[in-house]
Amino acid sequence: MIKSYKDLDVYKSAYRLALQIHSSSLGFPKFETYELGGQLRRAAISIPLNIAEGYGKKKSSAEFRHFLSNAMGSCNEVSVLIEMCKDLGYFDEEVYTNLSNSYDVLGKRINKLIQTWK
Repeated sequence: MIKSYKDLDVYKSAYRLALQIHSSSLGFPKFETYELGGQLRRAAISIPLNIAEGYGKKKSSAEFRHFLSNAMGSCNEVSVLIEMCKDLGYFDEEVYTNLSNSYDVLGKRINKLIQTWK
């Protein structure tokens, strides 16, 4: 039984990945700390935040789906930023592949929840 947004598997995954993004971005060059690194961290953190906020308004299915759509947009943003970080040499191929695959799966799970939430 789901009693809280913390019980949603999609929230748990988004939160765990945001922590992973945060730690992975700490090794960026100093000049990227507040630029690309900051944008990547904000986008990653936005996903579980939107899921949590939307769940708080779940009595309105349309409103919850709206927040899930925002989370999906942030998920897409993270995917672009991860690729950019790889192309700039901030993520090696293994980190890129792991994060890219994880965010692809997360996006599919968010989309599925958008489609099925009543």
